[in-house]
Amino acid sequence: MKIQVLIFGIFIGLLSISFIEKEQEDFLLSLTKTDNNKNFVTALEKINFDISNLYQNKSIWWRDTISVSDNSGFTEISENNDIIFKKRIKKLDRKTPIKLEYNEFVFNYIEAYGVLNKEKLENIMAVSSYYFPIFEEYLAKYNLPIELKYLAAVESALDPNAISVSGAVGLWQFMKHTSDIFGIEVSSYIDERRDVYKSTDAACAYLEYLYRTFNDWQLALAAYNGGPGMVVKAIARSGGKTDYWELRPYMTDQMQNYVSAFIAMTYLMNYHAEHNIFPNENYIDFYAYDTLHITGPLDFKQIEYVTGLSADSIRLMNPVFIKNKIPDNNKIYTLVLPRDYMLKFLINQNKIYFYKPHIDNYFDLKEKAGDTLGRGIYYHKVIRGETLHQIAIRYNVTINNIFAWNKLPDNYILRFDDILKIWIEEK
Repeated sequence: MKIQVLIFGIFIGLLSISFIEKEQEDFLLSLTKTDNNKNFVTALEKINFDISNLYQNKSIWWRDTISVSDNSGFTEISENNDIIFKKRIKKLDRKTPIKLEYNEFVFNYIEAYGVLNKEKLENIMAVSSYYFPIFEEYLAKYNLPIELKYLAAVESALDPNAISVSGAVGLWQFMKHTSDIFGIEVSSYIDERRDVYKSTDAACAYLEYLYRTFNDWQLALAAYNGGPGMVVKAIARSGGKTDYWELRPYMTDQMQNYVSAFIAMTYLMNYHAEHNIFPNENYIDFYAYDTLHITGPLDFKQIEYVTGLSADSIRLMNPVFIKNKIPDNNKIYTLVLPRDYMLKFLINQNKIYFYKPHIDNYFDLKEKAGDTLGRGIYYHKVIRGETLHQIAIRYNVTINNIFAWNKLPDNYILRFDDILKIWIEEK
C-alpha cells in the first residue's frame, strides 16, 4: 500500500511539473497586462524562484569522480584493456535495441574521442546537460531508442552552429535539400537547422523513417550519414548482404566509420568516470532557461536595451536567427532566454517592441573597429603580392580592424614580410 501511495505521489508530482511548464507563460503574460496589480513583479519573481528550486540540478546526468559502474575502476584507454571494453559495451548492448559491439574500429574511436580529443568530449558533456533533456523528449515522442541522443554528439559535437565541409548545418547536420523535406525553414534571416527543437523533431522523424526502411538500426545510422540510397547500393554491390560490418567495404569512408563512432561515443558517455573524463566549466543548466513564443519584427538590440542582456548572448542562445533579429513574416518563433531575463522581457515587452535601435553605418563600424572580445590573436606574415583585402577576407575581418589592431597610420602601405596582428573569432 505504501509503495502504491509513493508511486501515485510521484505521478502527481510529474503532472504538476508538466502543468507548471504549460501554464506558466500564459499566466505570466496575464499578470503583465494587469495594470492595477501593484505586486505583479513580486509575484513573477516568486514563481521564477519556486520553479528554479523545483528544477535545480535535474539535468545533471553524469557521475562523480569516485563513481564507477564496475570493479575495473579507472581504466586507461589502451588496446591492453580490450576485454574490459568488450564487457562494458556488451552490458550497454543489453539495454538498447541498437546493436552495440566492440571491435578494432570501435576502439579507434574510443581512443580518438577519449584521448586525442578529450577536451572536446569534456565540452560535449558540459553542454549535453542542456541538449539531452530536449533530445530525450523528442525521442520519446517518436518511440525511438534513447541512446540516439549521442548521435548529435557524433554529428556536430553538440554545436548548433556547426557546418560541415559538404554544407550540412546544425546539431543534427541537415543538408538544405533534406531540411526542405521536413519543412525546416532556411532563409536569409532564419536557419531552423540551428534550432534545437525544430531540428531534433526532424531528425527523429528521419531516423524513424530510416529504421522502417531497413529494420536495422546500424543500417539506419549509416543511411542517416550517407543517405538511404547509398545503403541500398552497398547492399546491391555486396550481393544482398544486410549486416553493416559486411557492407562496410561497399560504403563511403564516412559511412564505414559512422557506426563505430556512434558506439564509441555511447560507450564513453556512459563510462566517462572510468576514464577520468568529466565536463568542463561550460556546463549549461537546461532549467535555467525558458522559452517564449513571439513574432517579429524584433531586433536583439531592442531586447538588450531594455533588459540588459547583450545581443551577443541572445544570439548564442538563439542561433536560428542569423541576422540577430526576428523577421516580420507573421510567423511565431521560439525565443530562448535565461529565466530572469524572460521575466524582464514579459514585464517590459511593450517598451522592447517600441524601442528603435540605432543601426551602425560604415563610420560607426570604423569607429568601433579593434574589438578583441571572443577572439584569439594570430600573427600574419605578408607574402609577396598580397593585399589588405585578401588578408581581411581570409580571416573574416575588416580592413578597419586590421588598422586598429596594428595601430597603422591612414597612409600605411602593405609591404612584403610585414607582420600583422589579426584577432580571429574563437570557435
